[in-house]
Amino acid sequence: MSSLTDALKQLGQPLLDELEAIYTDVHRHPELSMQETRTAKIVADFLQALGYEVTREVGVTGVVAVLRNGAGATVMLRADMDALPMQEKTGLPYASTVVAKDEEGATVGVAHSCGHDMHVTWLLGAARVLAQNRRAWSGTAMLVFQPGEETAQGAASMVRDWGEGRFPRPDIILGQHVMVGAAGTVNFRPGVALSAGDSLKIRLFGRGSHGSQPQTSIDPVIMAAATTLRLQTIVSREIAPSEPAVLTIGALQAGTKENIIPDDATIKLNMRTFSDDTREYMLKAIRRICCAECEASGAERPPEFTTINSYPLTENDAQATRTLADAFHAEFGADASLAPNPASASEDFSVFGRTWGVPYVFWFVGGTDAGQYAKAVREKALNRIPSNHSPMFAPVIHPTLETGLRAMLAAASAWLGPQATATSGS
Repeated sequence: MSSLTDALKQLGQPLLDELEAIYTDVHRHPELSMQETRTAKIVADFLQALGYEVTREVGVTGVVAVLRNGAGATVMLRADMDALPMQEKTGLPYASTVVAKDEEGATVGVAHSCGHDMHVTWLLGAARVLAQNRRAWSGTAMLVFQPGEETAQGAASMVRDWGEGRFPRPDIILGQHVMVGAAGTVNFRPGVALSAGDSLKIRLFGRGSHGSQPQTSIDPVIMAAATTLRLQTIVSREIAPSEPAVLTIGALQAGTKENIIPDDATIKLNMRTFSDDTREYMLKAIRRICCAECEASGAERPPEFTTINSYPLTENDAQATRTLADAFHAEFGADASLAPNPASASEDFSVFGRTWGVPYVFWFVGGTDAGQYAKAVREKALNRIPSNHSPMFAPVIHPTLETGLRAMLAAASAWLGPQATATSGS
């Protein structure tokens, strides 16, 4: 157990009650990506009252807070703040009923169905423990509350706004995510922890006509259908079975009426890859197939490709992960474990470390009732537990709140403790 988690125990139930109130409030008032003004104000005001050097509106709505406490490493702790454009269906007493305008002007429900409200609460709790127990650590704590993770905008936006010398350069970057898993447990892995994710919009151009005169058209519906089928062969026929990859067509949109052949069709797809080489190959293959199908159909102009979002691999530093593992095993014992495989979800957390050349570690905290999770394991029914991005996703507050807070403090202590060194990554 670290000196900081010892300090957490001393603060006890009053702190947990305060954090639970913050969590339910943020959950009840979710905000869409790059619109997190209310959440950012709660965060910034909380940190300023604790004595942090607080900078607001970094990368639109991001908050950076710095607490200097003598010699030692600079440790960056990150939490994301945004919610999803979806209606919550949990039925919780603190469920969201918020509606808002998305970036395209459509009215949508808004819900914290990915757990970022828990991430914000964890980091605020860590901030209080660090500020009120300075004798327990040495170094510089830099807390980053990031907007726009769900749209892959936030980390890049903050990096662009960072500025030379505006904030301390971190020696290590640490982050965590609540996921399906037994509450009270944490897991981690060195190397690739999360997939790269790329979403594309592809517009295919035909020539419209009357449905009774197809010979006068270049039918983009047929073009899009053939393209959709052929794109599925990238993973099944061009990627080795030993190399995990996913390509999903999430939307195929064309036309307005059954007897009108439209001028164009749109495909929206998402792909997940676990190596940079496979990612680059698949992106090129998508372009090759789309262009070839358009040419085969006699299209008079090539397809138009637009990147919706792009997430890099999350690839944990090996040496830093060993340091983290030692801290977690000391803190959690058997409740800390090595994740057997990378997760197919994607994150923009690694943008910070990749941009600055700084080692980083990202890990996972279980948020499922432990009894429910054990029952699902016995019945081989884990896929029935509502996962992140489900309208029914709802982490149990306790012990998820305590576990994530302990994990963040134990990880920070590995670099900020009295014996910590300023370098622990490759």
